[in-house]
Amino acid sequence: MDLRKSSYLLPAILAATLIVVNLVSRDVFKRIDLTDNGQFTLSESSKEVLEGMDDLLTMKVYFSDNLPGELGNTRRFLQDILEEYEAYGKKNVRFEFFDPETDEDLEEDAQKSGVIPVQVQDIENDKIEVKKVFMGLAILYEDKREVLPVIQTTSGLEYEITTKIKKLVESSKESVGLATFDGDPDRFENVSRLISERYSVRQIDLSNPVPADINVILARGVTDTLSDSARINLEEFLARSGNMILAQSHVNASLETQQASDIQSDIFDILASYGIQIESNLVLDRSCSRVNVGRNMGFIRMNVPMEYPFLPLVRSFNQEEILVSGLEQIMLFFPSEVTLADSGLSDVSVRPLFSSSSKSAVMSGFYNLSPEPERNPIFQRLNKPAKLIGAISEKVNASSGLLSQIILVSDIRFLDDGSGAESAENHVFIMNAVDYLMGDRGLIELRSREITSRPLKELSDANRKTWKWINIVMPTVLVLGFGFFRNRKQKSMARRVEELYDT
Repeated sequence: MDLRKSSYLLPAILAATLIVVNLVSRDVFKRIDLTDNGQFTLSESSKEVLEGMDDLLTMKVYFSDNLPGELGNTRRFLQDILEEYEAYGKKNVRFEFFDPETDEDLEEDAQKSGVIPVQVQDIENDKIEVKKVFMGLAILYEDKREVLPVIQTTSGLEYEITTKIKKLVESSKESVGLATFDGDPDRFENVSRLISERYSVRQIDLSNPVPADINVILARGVTDTLSDSARINLEEFLARSGNMILAQSHVNASLETQQASDIQSDIFDILASYGIQIESNLVLDRSCSRVNVGRNMGFIRMNVPMEYPFLPLVRSFNQEEILVSGLEQIMLFFPSEVTLADSGLSDVSVRPLFSSSSKSAVMSGFYNLSPEPERNPIFQRLNKPAKLIGAISEKVNASSGLLSQIILVSDIRFLDDGSGAESAENHVFIMNAVDYLMGDRGLIELRSREITSRPLKELSDANRKTWKWINIVMPTVLVLGFGFFRNRKQKSMARRVEELYDT
């Protein structure tokens, strides 16, 4: 009788243990993520957004089955990450997959939700077929909806989903101003579209007072002295705890005309009161973008891409500043050197953000902007230490005790369409800067870790030659070594066989 009871008891204990483990593992789990940016693990920023929810959020995933190649991996990645959203959202997050191709009503529902079909090529049975597939996500919260119409890559997916959720959960949008000085033409279409994903964006003219509900303005630099009204309105905005992202250099340069001139403006007096000085020069860097230069190739004139040190690719960031610590690269156009002078300013704190590489130079006075190395000798002298080209300053108003902040990028075109605003890496910095000044820093880390720019480390000519010969010689050495080892092993086996039969 005891033996019979024990035979039932062990399976019962095992079954109960499995049930308890499964129930616990739904909400308590641990994932080992070996990627350097934790791309397979939900970030703390996403978890904080989920914790702030007090109602049910539903994710309806419209994704076709049997997708070709990498698109199938995207579907699996999406399901994995949505399982984490559901786990950390506890009872407030639910998701479900639908295949619209199996049901006309589902297909209609997907398109009403904003998920659009796309065409992809699939190679099957040695034939190329074009398929119509669905790869989108609709997120529903209360009576609001946000949509990712097409999901074709895993890059930046968590950031996009968390941003959409945050947008749904937040009750109201804060306002950001895009500033113009005395009617400057609008050059901010790309930046406006970028920021409007998170904030309410309004164009403001600094010849008029800044509206009271705007706490952050983005301003393109000036090329002349401010009008009296613009200066007064700007200083009053900063004095009332306003914050500003300013794109301003000390030289107005043009690649098209290859001409440049120093800027004379009282904007530099305002910056000086924040402990920031912009030098009257241009910073050049060996690490730079390329421009197309017309060259004669026999009887034909062709555009040849050439490195242009006046357009630095910045890869040196202050890792102690959350604003830039996760960035890998931004692109600047004709920046000027920045110097920090907070000594004697007890109410000001200034900190560096990013700088050029250790292979830099500065040009001042006469500006030779030719992109051709044979016509611009300074390109052969890019051996100076790094130059600071981005900084942040915080100032406490002596009378009111209010804090105002200025983030400076010493590139007057950094926010312009057709220049700095075209770079995806620059977009990350701009959004980081706006979030930072708004006091909402939850998405900065998440946004920065989604960057995929991973430029190769530059090597000297000597190192290039070394690795070239290693690549040439090493395979031969390995093949010969393996052959020698295999030959020795076969001879050894032959001797043992001979000894075995001899005995």
